[in-house]
Amino acid sequence: MSTLLVKQIHTLVTMDAERREIANGALFIRDNVIEQVGTTSELPQTADEVLDLQGRYVVLPGLVNTHHHFYQTLTRAIPAAQDCDLFNWLQTLYPIWAKLTPRAIYVSAQMAAAELMLSGCTTASDHLYIYPNGSTLDDEIEAVQAIGLRFHASRGSMSVGQSQGGLPPDSVVEREADILNDSQRLIEQYHNNDRHAMLRITLAPCSPFSVSQDLMRESAALARSHPGIRLHTHLAENKSDIEYSLATFGMTPGDYAESVGWVGPDVWHAHCVQLDDRAIRQFGKTGTGIAHCPCSNMRLASGMAPIRTMLHHHVPVGLGVDGSASNDTSNLLNEARTAFLMARVREQDASAMTARGALELATLGGARVLGRDDIGALAPGMSADFVAISLDRPEFAGALHDPVAAMIFCQVNRVDYNFINGRKVVDQGRLTTVELETLVEEHNTLSRQLMEP
Repeated sequence: MSTLLVKQIHTLVTMDAERREIANGALFIRDNVIEQVGTTSELPQTADEVLDLQGRYVVLPGLVNTHHHFYQTLTRAIPAAQDCDLFNWLQTLYPIWAKLTPRAIYVSAQMAAAELMLSGCTTASDHLYIYPNGSTLDDEIEAVQAIGLRFHASRGSMSVGQSQGGLPPDSVVEREADILNDSQRLIEQYHNNDRHAMLRITLAPCSPFSVSQDLMRESAALARSHPGIRLHTHLAENKSDIEYSLATFGMTPGDYAESVGWVGPDVWHAHCVQLDDRAIRQFGKTGTGIAHCPCSNMRLASGMAPIRTMLHHHVPVGLGVDGSASNDTSNLLNEARTAFLMARVREQDASAMTARGALELATLGGARVLGRDDIGALAPGMSADFVAISLDRPEFAGALHDPVAAMIFCQVNRVDYNFINGRKVVDQGRLTTVELETLVEEHNTLSRQLMEP
């Protein structure tokens, strides 16, 4: 067993039950679990490894990303899709994504994970729903395990193509029996429901406009026959999404979700920008979660999700950067800042979201949405997932009277240290688990190949 002491932290943001912020704080970790939290003078003075932050860093719980499409790092800023709304954006990109290969899935997953880790993320859920040319979810799992991110891998799917009234081309949809068989295989092969698990599986039919109601119901039944398997999909992302649900199912998205069994504490939906008040109340009563993706929602002109109303009704809300072709980045600290600003603009109320409230969405909120009680806070018994950010930066000049709020009010592009499961994966701003320059080079080569006629 090994120990790690992180000491002389300027401000340790615990997000514990008392929301303590500890000046001259310290963490004592044994293997991958936090053992003690307090001031530097209260904790042991020695350990196998000591990181002395010299009173110059803020330490936060690792951030939790609840919605992403890693493969989309390959198709950022595509000219034909730059000024499209959701449905036109998808129809523009589906033919490009149909050229994906197993290697492209692997490399793009590492690229997205690298960006997330550098921006303070320690746990991420990814939604992979397209599997052309022999690609599998295994390609993504292998890539993320190698880079060291705590991972919730979502077995996405599309089964209703254009010939059946869906949005995706028939060439990228799968047979529903094959989807369910592969879902069962992935659960049996990979899912770990233990505390501090580094890998869990989610079942995630893509959206109301790309799968059948039968697949939604059968996926829910399969998930609920195994401990700890959660359900995820897109819902009520924009007005076209509402129109499709009404025309196809004769129901609003909220009623549709309820009709197929997709409400409850084991379910979370991405976006919910256009979710009506009745559905919001139902989500709050049932503990149904939401992944809030403000950058993507603005980029695609989908609207501004009513986060203040959702929180008022006790809906679990976490943050997601969403796909890197609709954001077009994977910076989770920036997503928290954007959520903070968007809430104030939407409500026209400068108190609608506080900086600490935004940090809570990014940590505890995301943990709750993913069904975890072992991440999102720094306290004894919690996973050793945390990040450190230097206060000796130009962007924090003049902001040290409240360095915690400065994490959101000011622009933070990278963290200095990132520890996941007790392992240092970012050291003084550099990834330790992959050679970033080599990764970027191969990623750009694969991206160019996708764009070839």
